[in-house]
Amino acid sequence: MTKAKVTTLLLVTLVAGSILVATLRDDTEPGTPIAAPRAPSGAPASRQPLPPKAAPVPATCEGLVSSLTLRDRLAQLLVVGVDPSSAKDAVNIVRAHQVGGVFLGGNDTELLQDNALAQVQQVARIPVSVAIDEEGGRVQRIDELDGSMPSARVLARTMSVERVRELGRTRGRAMNVRGVTVDYGPDTDVSDQPDRSVIGDRSFSNDPEVVRNYAMAFAAGLEESGVQPVLKHFPGHGHADGDSHKGLVKTPPLADLRKLDLVPYQRITEYGRAGVMVGHIQVPDLTGDAPASLSPATYQLLRKDYAFTGPIITDDLGAMKAVSDRYELPDAVLIALQAGADQALWSSGDRVNEVLDKLENAVTTGKLPDTQVRESATRVLSAKKACG
Repeated sequence: MTKAKVTTLLLVTLVAGSILVATLRDDTEPGTPIAAPRAPSGAPASRQPLPPKAAPVPATCEGLVSSLTLRDRLAQLLVVGVDPSSAKDAVNIVRAHQVGGVFLGGNDTELLQDNALAQVQQVARIPVSVAIDEEGGRVQRIDELDGSMPSARVLARTMSVERVRELGRTRGRAMNVRGVTVDYGPDTDVSDQPDRSVIGDRSFSNDPEVVRNYAMAFAAGLEESGVQPVLKHFPGHGHADGDSHKGLVKTPPLADLRKLDLVPYQRITEYGRAGVMVGHIQVPDLTGDAPASLSPATYQLLRKDYAFTGPIITDDLGAMKAVSDRYELPDAVLIALQAGADQALWSSGDRVNEVLDKLENAVTTGKLPDTQVRESATRVLSAKKACG
């Protein structure tokens, strides 16, 4: 072949190739990239970062609940105390049992430092709620790290409602940064007890409207910071006759509670996405001789009379004698869930397998309806924003 013919052939080939490329581009939808050529086998990998994976479409809460095994559904209804001095205990409990929440009691703060709680979340298939008691005054957990906060009674006497909302927002941010997602506060008890009594200065006031206004402000600040507030202790511990840590205590009759102690729970939706903690207190004409936390009438009162639709958690079922003197822990947890609690709390952190075995057997034998378990798990997951 002559040099002229070779040159002509090359020109024809280049023109044809250009036409083919142009044709391919014209046939492609606007904005669709042309596939890059593959690198030869053995070529070094590109140093460009891989594009991020598309975020999974959030499941509905009902769908997520249905995807769980029975034992995992039940585990979401448990909030278990962990050792706050080390991440190891919390990691082991969550990895082994996939509980819905952990609770940090006591004064140790190691688990609240150096992003330690991230280790706990890493072993959880569903995000774990992390709760502390942060009311101020005698009941606070991050004071050594982030400064002390006055008691509720002092706050109501010395600050405006607006300042307390800002304080709740600031305190909530401090908790959020440390990995805390739930505050068992504010205390919505109505009380004029002496400061150092069981409720005492944990209460904003003996005026129920003052309690409601200040509790709502603090709760709003927490929610704005990304921390879920939990109102306590329904149906009202402020005028009970003792300390439920030491034994069963009685309140005035329900009619009296409605006029005073239950006023802060009126129009409860105005508190936002708050939860409610039920106390171990006996209301003679409501709960009989049982503590409120184990009485179906208590949960019906909160759901029906006060139209509460959020998650309800028990007070500590393992360390408070109002319950522990009468029931073994697995029995107390089952009775609380049967009564209508969405979450059962105990601070010791032990016996999780035993509790789950008890609950699983109760569902399979019909003693604890699976529909009720699903409803509670849906509320819990929704409160944690684990699903859509």
